[in-house]
Amino acid sequence: MVKTLYDADGNPVDKTRLVEEVAAPTVTGVRQILSGHPAQNLTPQRLTALLLAAEQGDALAYLELAEEMEEKDLHYRSVLSTRKLQVAGLPVKVEAATDDAEDVKAADLVRDFLNTGVLAEAVQDILDAVGKGYSVCEIMWDTEGKSWFPSSILWRDPRWFEFDRLDGVTLRLKGENGLPEPLAPAKFITHVHKSKSGLPVRGGLARPVAWYYLFKNFGIKSWVQFAQVFGFPLRVGRYGSEATQDEKDVLLRAVRSIAQDAAAIIPDSMKIEFVNTNSTGNVQIFKGLTEYFDKQISKAVLGQTGTTDVGQHVGTANAHERVREDIEESDAAQLAATLSRDLVRPLVDLNLGPRKRYPIIRIVREKEEDVSAWIDNVVKVAAVAPDFAELSVVRDKLGIPQPAQGAATIGASPVKTEEDASDKGAPPAKTAQSVQAAQPAPEPDAIDLAVREELGDWRPLVSPLVDPILELADRCSSYDEFFAGLPDALKKQNPEPLARAASFAMFNQRVRGSNG
Repeated sequence: MVKTLYDADGNPVDKTRLVEEVAAPTVTGVRQILSGHPAQNLTPQRLTALLLAAEQGDALAYLELAEEMEEKDLHYRSVLSTRKLQVAGLPVKVEAATDDAEDVKAADLVRDFLNTGVLAEAVQDILDAVGKGYSVCEIMWDTEGKSWFPSSILWRDPRWFEFDRLDGVTLRLKGENGLPEPLAPAKFITHVHKSKSGLPVRGGLARPVAWYYLFKNFGIKSWVQFAQVFGFPLRVGRYGSEATQDEKDVLLRAVRSIAQDAAAIIPDSMKIEFVNTNSTGNVQIFKGLTEYFDKQISKAVLGQTGTTDVGQHVGTANAHERVREDIEESDAAQLAATLSRDLVRPLVDLNLGPRKRYPIIRIVREKEEDVSAWIDNVVKVAAVAPDFAELSVVRDKLGIPQPAQGAATIGASPVKTEEDASDKGAPPAKTAQSVQAAQPAPEPDAIDLAVREELGDWRPLVSPLVDPILELADRCSSYDEFFAGLPDALKKQNPEPLARAASFAMFNQRVRGSNG
């Protein structure tokens, strides 16, 4: 009996629909690739109307405007692409839920999929939600080899979807009959970008930027008209009272052609004068207005202007860059949550079955860190606290997957006794440690005998060094908290008993050596 699978929202998964192309475009109907162009002749009244319609459930014109804004406003397109590409370029890591073998196997499954590169090609499409408020990508599942793997993740036009008119947050597919249909579970990656609280359709950056886009276009249009009128000097053609109509026409054509061809011929009896206009002040008005709107757009998208107008913010680019890191971390966290819900869970369920715990996607910028020092600290603490760290945490930190069964590995292996092997019905494994343990112990040399004689029970001597670290480990609830408190713990160590005993031991041995 096949067990029914459910998505994160508790909806049953229909496997037959997973291999179909559910939201493909159509030649006729509601899912056409043809688009309107509301940006043409856009006025404040029309912008107000389409934004209001989007709130009420009809976001068609708003989404078309958001698309046009990215095409026509080069500054908006630049800063929006910067924000999306910055997150798309971050490494995607997978963390196992626990050290349990099944959880590690699930994490390795997700890592295998990431290595195919399918997700890397689709991340920027998923981040289309940053501008429009939401994005929908359809997963095309491949079932070859009795495994379920996404062969592609296809961007779907957000105009083909709409939010439920009742709750305003549930996305539905526009059906061919004109009625909205529920999205097939485990079939879509729906990413809602939350730049503010409220309805998802009002969370996209295109909504606040639309007003600056509108007024900026007004300013640029006036600037172009100004340049067309005043970019050339005023041309005045003069003719005598005896000039005929044909001669007047020749002069008029000559005056007009000077602006285009910069050349003309006229009779000797006529002349053309050029009257220069001094209108530099008006030019600065249009330029300043456009630059002001660009700065506001930069603030809305990047949270600052220092990285787009460094020339005007000399010495502050680094401070502004830190603001961008905050936005980057938020965008990355939202994307990771979406992928964990809409991609990781169905991938694991379809291949390994449902479970209580699932691998977690982490998308974070790799900060410069001395990994060797981190490992050195872990090894030191693990020497005195064997249960200090989970192996999966160390593997995730180093980006090393669980080794396949039977694969050649490096590293120390635990010694398996005859009793351990008998419990599992298998002979004990011949590891380097077990072979060494099976050999007779070598006879102690003179140095070993001297250490035993001088130090005796060495545990009380080492205890003042080890106890502060063990006490810190007992108090801490996380690795970061432990490493933060490690410097203070090292200050509490008392090496005097061990140093004193070692000094007396060395002195005694020197005396014996000189007398021997």
